[in-house]
Amino acid sequence: MAHTTLIVPGFHGSEAEHWQTWMESALPDTRRVTGIDWESPVLSRWAEAVSNEIIRSTGPVWLVAHSFGCLATVTAASRLSSQVAGVMLVAPADPDRFSPFGTRDPSGPAESLASRLPSRPLEFPGLVVASTNDPWMPMAKLLPWTTRWGTPVINIGSAGHINVASGFGPWPQGLDLLRTLQQQSSAEVRRVG
Repeated sequence: MAHTTLIVPGFHGSEAEHWQTWMESALPDTRRVTGIDWESPVLSRWAEAVSNEIIRSTGPVWLVAHSFGCLATVTAASRLSSQVAGVMLVAPADPDRFSPFGTRDPSGPAESLASRLPSRPLEFPGLVVASTNDPWMPMAKLLPWTTRWGTPVINIGSAGHINVASGFGPWPQGLDLLRTLQQQSSAEVRRVG
């Protein structure tokens, strides 16, 4: 069965030099999620746009998300799990840095997005790629989320936010991680079927 790959950028989007843009051009049947204001990180709007793209796809989708896009992706995908082949979440953003209406001071009184994210294992294969010095999500805060979601973590070391600013344009290793996840998922389906 043919799969579509959906690219879900993070806050501020993924510019032309970003690894997501490179991956989008390197993979067949890939498109970027549309209908998102990349400068306005509002979880409900972003998750709705991701959901719309999942629904619009003719078969199961693979989602490749970055930063705040990871939060929107797990939210949308958990609601439409039967239509999701799997997810690769790269450098997820800390939900405490966002309120339901945009960014927030983590020590401020505004509500965090943490209570709005799925808190049980995802019903499809997943993988989180993380960095030990990500300014948007300390590893100590990320690990409880990956435990809740039941997703293994690939720690790629000191790689910042895994974006252009930290040197991630074309990223063959990321593409290899996605392909490995897809192959493992296909092998699992063959064993079960």
